[in-house]
Amino acid sequence: MDESNHGDLGAELLMGDAPVGNAPVRRMEFERFSIEGYSRAAVQTYWRCPELRLGFDVGAHPWDFMSIPRLFISHTHLDHIAALPAYVARRRMMKMERPVVYLPASSVEPVEQLLRAFQQMDRGRLPCELVPLEGGMQVELSRELLVTVSSARHRVPALCFVVWERRRKLKPQFQGLSGDAIRDLRLGGTEVSHEVRVPLLGYTGDTSPQALDACPALLEAEVLISEMTFVAPEHTRQRIHKHGHMHLDDYVERSSQFKNRHILAGHFSTRYTDRQITRWVDRRLPDRLGGRLHLWL
Repeated sequence: MDESNHGDLGAELLMGDAPVGNAPVRRMEFERFSIEGYSRAAVQTYWRCPELRLGFDVGAHPWDFMSIPRLFISHTHLDHIAALPAYVARRRMMKMERPVVYLPASSVEPVEQLLRAFQQMDRGRLPCELVPLEGGMQVELSRELLVTVSSARHRVPALCFVVWERRRKLKPQFQGLSGDAIRDLRLGGTEVSHEVRVPLLGYTGDTSPQALDACPALLEAEVLISEMTFVAPEHTRQRIHKHGHMHLDDYVERSSQFKNRHILAGHFSTRYTDRQITRWVDRRLPDRLGGRLHLWL
């Protein structure tokens, strides 16, 4: 793994932290939460946020990732979903509650068939709840957290996700009043506060850049996990976009639009070495978007 000085301090490769270390995991810690995972195109993609108790995609399944009870699947290509049966089975084996798996609505039936086939082969139950999602929907996780769903642009039905923190804030017209006055208004039936949503974490899965353009919250989230499958100058964007992926030049073109504090770019093509990826990115984005762009290598 290439370690650079462009904002990747604090990133490390976790090997052997769990009782069984069966898949590579890289970790980065941010102001309010951490991100763990690994992503390489056509190989495997899996992410989790321990503090938010959720994960994205399951192309492989590190042993300790089973602790995450909620999993959001962006799409059903094998490098993003191949280890779903293992995830479900391990939670059952460890006597954990059945996980909730959110995925594109059109993928629910084939995934059910997949799990039934594994149940027949394994002769063990695979209990989980499959929740169909489409662009425009939202998922209530708790009083403080919700996830909004938008459509991605890929070769199969695909979704993007934004995790929001919800806060209650005093309405402007009541600011400056005493605590007693506010209490009396509330007791009298007046709604003195309103909900404020703060985008914490965005995840695109595999997509062409139109998904970023169509969902501004992805560009505003505190942390954005996205793909940069292609970086070489000779790979033309027209064909890349047609197959539902992004190029380094898409980031350059939108460099002023990223409001994120941190951008984790991964899912690089296996055609490239880590050194090549680093060299091409540093040629086109020498300051790595002010140090906010982290290459997940």
